[in-house]
Formats: sequence, structure tokens, C-alpha cells
Amino acid sequence: MEAETLALAQEMDFSMWSLFARATFTVKLVMLMLIVASFWAWSIIIQKLITYRRARQEAAVFDRRFWSGEPLDGLFDEIGPEPDGQSERIFAAGMTEWRRSHRTDGELIAGATARIDRSMDVAIAKEADGLQAGLQVLATVGSTAPFIGLFGTVWGIMHAFVEIAAQQNTSLVVVAPGIAEALLATALGLLAAIPAVIFYNKLSADADRIVAGYEAFADEFATILSRQLDS
Repeated sequence: MEAETLALAQEMDFSMWSLFARATFTVKLVMLMLIVASFWAWSIIIQKLITYRRARQEAAVFDRRFWSGEPLDGLFDEIGPEPDGQSERIFAAGMTEWRRSHRTDGELIAGATARIDRSMDVAIAKEADGLQAGLQVLATVGSTAPFIGLFGTVWGIMHAFVEIAAQQNTSLVVVAPGIAEALLATALGLLAAIPAVIFYNKLSADADRIVAGYEAFADEFATILSRQLDS
């Protein structure tokens, strides 16, 4: 009898697709949710890696142009008031307010420095929001996916015990499929959560560094304009 049971167990298909196909509707729904969450997280991860790489490259190129000795008015005229790059938009925000702060007679309106700083702060905040958009999804997937997978596992094990009670049989053939199906839900939850948590921490740190670079540039730019005001 034991040899027959082992032979039947060996003949069973324990591939992921077979485990999914044999699972109950609730466990299947949990698995599908986790698969979708995993693909969603990876799409955000890839998109953010590309976006951050471009942002760093754009900042480096603009930084070289800014410190090349080219007149700021000439640089602003080249890039325009609505440029494509993040660093350029921060610079354009400051230069736009700088020009608006001049009266027709060439004198500056009082409080120009504070307005220029606020304009660049607003531009930095907008760029920071764009860089950090989507990271909340990674945090949500990383924190909830294991629990969703655990729910699927608990439900699957509960169904396995129901099958055991219904068949009055605790053999490997009866127990193994249900337990394997249930554990697959936990595996999918971890598969979705682990990359999401790792890349959430990495991408958050990358975004903070990029924004810190924007803030440092804004401070340097404000210092240059302040010297021109004092002179």
C-alpha cells in the first residue's frame, strides 16, 4: 500500500502551472493578485532606473554648461522658459523670476531674492514629486504581498484539511497537493515583496541624492544672483 501511495505521488504533476490549476478559486485569485503586483512593481523599478539615470546625466551636462562661464542670460535664452531637463527647469524658474523682478527702469523690485528662492523651491518640489512618483506602490507591494500570500496559504491549507476529512485519508497523495498549492501562494508573495522592498530603499536613496543635488544647485545659483544684487 505504501509503495502504491509513493508511486501515485511521484506520478503527480507539481509544476507551478499544475499547482495553480488545482488550487481553489480563492487561492487562484490571491496568486493572480500577487503576479500582477509583481509585474507592476518591476515595471516601476525599470522605469525609475531609466528615469534616474537620465536625470543624473542631464544634471551633469547642465552643470558643465552652467559653470562654463557662459552668461546666465544667454544660457536662459538658449534653453527657454520651459526646458525639458529637470535641472534646466529649476534654473529657468529662477531666471524667470529674476527677469520679472526688474522694473522697466532696470531697478529690482524689493524682495527679489526671496521670490527667486521660492520659485526654485517650488520647481524642486515638483521635480521631487515626479522622481518619487510610484515609489509608494513599491512600498505597498513590499509590505502587503507577504501577508496576501500568507492568506492564500492559510486558505489552501484549510481546504487541504477539508479534503482530508472528506476522504478520511491522510496519505501523501491526499495531503501533498493541497499543501504544495497553499505554499505556492506564500512563495509568490515573497517573490513580489523582496524585490519591491530592496528597490524601494535603493530608489528612495537615489531620489534623495538627486533632489539634494538640485537643492545644492539652487543654493549656488541664488548665491550668484545675490552677489549680482549686492554689486
